[in-house]
Amino acid sequence: MNRRAILVSALFVAACKDAAAPKTNFDGNAALEYARAQMEFGARVPGTANAQRAGDWIEARMRERADTVIVQKWTHTTINGKQLPMRNIFAQFRPELAERVLYVTHWDSRPTSDGSENLGDRQLPVPGANDGASGVGLFVALADLLKKTPPTVGVDLLFVDGEDYGDFGEMTDVLVGSMFFAADVKVKKYMPIYGVLWDMIGDKDLKIMREKNSVANAPEVVSRVWDVAASMGYEKYFVPEEFPDPITDDHIPLIRAGMRVIDVIDLDYPYHHRTSDTMDKISAESLKIVGDVAAALVTRQ
Repeated sequence: MNRRAILVSALFVAACKDAAAPKTNFDGNAALEYARAQMEFGARVPGTANAQRAGDWIEARMRERADTVIVQKWTHTTINGKQLPMRNIFAQFRPELAERVLYVTHWDSRPTSDGSENLGDRQLPVPGANDGASGVGLFVALADLLKKTPPTVGVDLLFVDGEDYGDFGEMTDVLVGSMFFAADVKVKKYMPIYGVLWDMIGDKDLKIMREKNSVANAPEVVSRVWDVAASMGYEKYFVPEEFPDPITDDHIPLIRAGMRVIDVIDLDYPYHHRTSDTMDKISAESLKIVGDVAAALVTRQ
């Protein structure tokens, strides 16, 4: 076992020891309201005024809370030649620490509801309550906690753009922000001790399975995240089963860049890529469960 793997294991073991006080001060109600604030901008489709305003809101919230905020802006040319302004927001807590944990979520929403049963809805944008806003809500509430309770390891919150814009079947115009970040960090030699992608984690009927690409790439990270969840009594929400198929998500470009990043995602969600992905489908309770796990991993060392 190399030094990095030993350190990852030690950090997680320490996080799991605090069984006497299993819950954290993560505020699920605040996370829900932050998600609602994103939804009030409308669909956050790249290249729209809604996305511009929503991105400005995230950036402002992070500048109020984080120690350092780095914004990556670029123009993405789609397969059809459309020019889309893109923005990643990278918020750091305790930037002076060399050992860092990377948390990732996407903040965009999909331009077409191609999963909708009603053919007339398929050209409408996805509202993105769970698929987009829930991760933003989680991260802003986590930033509240980290500002008050500095983590014991450096923590980086990465909000990526353009995850859900294009065609996953053809792998065109998707995972845009994570690909951009992965290419940039190769140059800058950024390498966290581990990373977690948090995606679609607000579902009222929360059931998070282990994701196959994550298990193959970083089984020790998957195991420890699930161990922390179990230590808090959340084993009915972080279940031991694997999702039947590997999931292509923002962790894949980061894995290819050499990082041990896993995907925490509840893809068993009947409103995925539909116009019905609305605020009534997510809950403060689910955000509290996931937020407790995310917070414990970086504050209980």
